[in-house]
Amino acid sequence: MSGAKKNPPAPALHKVIMVGAGGVGKSALTLQFMYDEFVEDYEPTKADSYRKKVVLDGEEVQIDILDTAGQEDYAAIRDNYFRSGEGFLCVFSITEDDSFQATELFREQILRVKNDDHIPFLLVGNKADLNERRKVREEDAKNRASQWGVPYVETSAKTRANVDKAFYDLTRMISASKQQADSPAETENKPTKCCCIS
Repeated sequence: MSGAKKNPPAPALHKVIMVGAGGVGKSALTLQFMYDEFVEDYEPTKADSYRKKVVLDGEEVQIDILDTAGQEDYAAIRDNYFRSGEGFLCVFSITEDDSFQATELFREQILRVKNDDHIPFLLVGNKADLNERRKVREEDAKNRASQWGVPYVETSAKTRANVDKAFYDLTRMISASKQQADSPAETENKPTKCCCIS
């Protein structure tokens, strides 16, 4: 850590997009993270945006969360959401195999829109409190995540298990990818400086 601390005027803003099939608990996870409350009956989301200021690893950051509707029929709107996002929480329900299969489609769409394989992305198996109704084996979900080279976490919006972990882990990934994106530019500029000297 260098002693020279920059004081940014505002905390860094990281944009998280919630994706996944309808009814998997994206809104419940978002509301649990934002307000520490579990909403059982939630109207299907059109698309809601939330912002929360947190201290992550000693640094104050803002997390901007866009909770998209699972039944997003308008591809153009969905693509706009994906374009604006810096990281993605891809949610399925461990009690619904269909929602697990749908994660493939969401990932393909995100990769197509972003045109980049290294997007901060976290696969989330929600409704872990309903383990007795599990249809998706944890092993299968972990295998898919490792194929994609992304982390996997199981959450419960109801019990709040791993809810903060999912959002914080993704935010850390976004922050790291931004730092990586900043550093190559500096190294690219260095050779030109050398040329000037010689």
